[in-house]
Amino acid sequence: MISVDNLTHAFGETVVLDSISLSIDDDEFVVLTGPNGSGKTTLVRHFNGLHTPTAGDVRVNGAPVESDLVAARTAVGMVFQRPEDSFVAATIAADVAFGPENLGLSHDEIDRRVETALAAVNLSGRGDERIDTLSGGEQARVAIAGALAMEPDQLVLDEPFSGLDEPARRSLLSHLDSLSADGTGIIVVTHDLRGVLERCDRVLALSAGSIVLDAPPAMARQQLPSLDVYVPLTADSDREHSRDSHESAGR
Repeated sequence: MISVDNLTHAFGETVVLDSISLSIDDDEFVVLTGPNGSGKTTLVRHFNGLHTPTAGDVRVNGAPVESDLVAARTAVGMVFQRPEDSFVAATIAADVAFGPENLGLSHDEIDRRVETALAAVNLSGRGDERIDTLSGGEQARVAIAGALAMEPDQLVLDEPFSGLDEPARRSLLSHLDSLSADGTGIIVVTHDLRGVLERCDRVLALSAGSIVLDAPPAMARQQLPSLDVYVPLTADSDREHSRDSHESAGR
């Protein structure tokens, strides 16, 4: 579980997060949305200690994040908006193995985790391929595999659909469905709710550094249009929008 209590974060004189309190269970599929600059990325970077609060408290599985960063970063996997920024090795398997290696695990356990993580994102048998030869969608899947190899309770994805074409977007959503069904908590940070609104259990919305909405998707759909996010009218219209975008891209 991720617990946030009166979290405030400031960059100099600018307050980016203002007294935020929330909790997220391990098995939830949560969408964190809001306009650009609302504090979404800053918030999730506190979940595994990438940022330190100006004030307040962040706990993962009951322990303060700052008391054990390794435990927090094992429990909360993070996939960044630009996956290439997180790669540390030239090949797929070497990059996915990096996290487990730093936990001091045995070679057999590392191999098991790499194989399991690659299978989860349909990259089995491709471990020797160079990452710089992959498409944007494939690189996103490698980044997810790297996070999964840590066997996290929660997987946080920050704007994971940015730069993906429609087939890659649908493929990534399908992988998230499988991970969620297997019990991994999913937190998707996005200002574009196509494909995720009907999948999630809960919508959190930020505006100007404060939580302005915490509701199940059906209720959130009625309240989100006032924010600068893309909200499909219905699941059917969402699918139609995706189909039209794909057809336009092909013309």
